[in-house]
Amino acid sequence: MVKKKCTNKDVLEKDDFTREDTWRIFRIMSEFVDGFEVLSKIGRAVSIFGSARSKSDTKFYKDCEEVAYYIARSGFAIITGSGPGLMEAANKGAQRGEGESVGLNIHLPCEQKPNRYVDTVLGFRYFFVRKVMFVKYAKAFVIMPGGYGTLDEFFEAITLIQTERIPKFPVILFNSQYWNPLLEWLKKTVYFHGNIDKTDMDLFVVVDKPEEVARVIKKFYGTR
Repeated sequence: MVKKKCTNKDVLEKDDFTREDTWRIFRIMSEFVDGFEVLSKIGRAVSIFGSARSKSDTKFYKDCEEVAYYIARSGFAIITGSGPGLMEAANKGAQRGEGESVGLNIHLPCEQKPNRYVDTVLGFRYFFVRKVMFVKYAKAFVIMPGGYGTLDEFFEAITLIQTERIPKFPVILFNSQYWNPLLEWLKKTVYFHGNIDKTDMDLFVVVDKPEEVARVIKKFYGTR
């Protein structure tokens, strides 16, 4: 089966409602209300981010499933973007760990369907509303190997913490081999030129074992 390629016409048809900016406000408000209503009831949660392109037979996928499993066994719900790849792995691990499995789905010009391991799904048209939900209801962020979207969530989280817009919480990078080149660039280029402080490198931690992620989160909150 040939996957349909998205065109500019598809985008315009999907966004037809937003041609009237005044009506757009009501749609934005409704997304916030729905999100607050549903997510306020799930209790403690951890948002997990990672590539949508990772296949189920890869180490990244298997590691992500294990990470979510250990977090769920520790009493936290798991929140993902509800898509395929590592989002699917995280939701799968949440179910296996008997935790709440939540997916925040984004409506794209060519529709993204929630993966089959999501128990509670919320749909969003606006990325910025969805991003608020990831942060507001998470006790920690786990950043698995990923691309632009994953990097966006990582840098937004540490920026919000750095600027004290939100309280500090665990931001955990998983797989040091994957992330070390980025961290070296931050140290040798960004820090070298004085664009961040030394303490800004302490806004996150790097781990390599799935069970270690849950330990970091529990230690931060003083639980066992």
